Amino acid sequence: MSLKKAFAIVFLILLIDQCVKVYIKTHFYLGESIQVFGWEWFQIYFVENEGAAWGAQLPGEYGKLALSLFRLIIAPLIGYWLVKSVKENAPKLLVIAVSLILAGAIGNIIDSLIYGVIFDNSTTSQVASFMPEAGGYASPLYGNVVDMLYFPFIKNATWPEWLPWIGGKTFTFFNAIFNIADMAISTGVGILLVFNKKVFPKTEG
Repeated sequence: MSLKKAFAIVFLILLIDQCVKVYIKTHFYLGESIQVFGWEWFQIYFVENEGAAWGAQLPGEYGKLALSLFRLIIAPLIGYWLVKSVKENAPKLLVIAVSLILAGAIGNIIDSLIYGVIFDNSTTSQVASFMPEAGGYASPLYGNVVDMLYFPFIKNATWPEWLPWIGGKTFTFFNAIFNIADMAISTGVGILLVFNKKVFPKTEG
């Protein structure tokens, strides 16, 4: 697989990810949700994530800064891996997986790096505006990641009473809210794990 095609995958994922995020940020109130096609199990639900992927968070201001810096360090390393894989004629599936992971990493880096500068706050009563005159809501590296994809396949179900600790408690499956960049990363990692023997073939001798 050529480097041109690999970068095309990265660019396409980034374009879709950022277009969706900017639209949600500038058209939805924080916490606003809509059902897609009227399906309760597929919702666009706008939240802002101050931490890692899939809604996970790191505590404190320094935790957020550390995560942003980690993203900035790891993305070039993934990019190097991608270029190296293409030059060494690695399996096509490996190149696709690394391309997806790189696109997802850059997508969330953009949020944390500049969203705090180019947008003002999203609240439950205010939709954010682009390039506000009063300035953004945070310094570079302190922006929040925009999440919006929500698939609550099972809502308000109850664990059986006989289960220890959780018996009788309600739960929702699947409860994470995420974005397209997260999906790209997870898909790429999934390919590496599921098709491990194909993407990392053993060399004879």
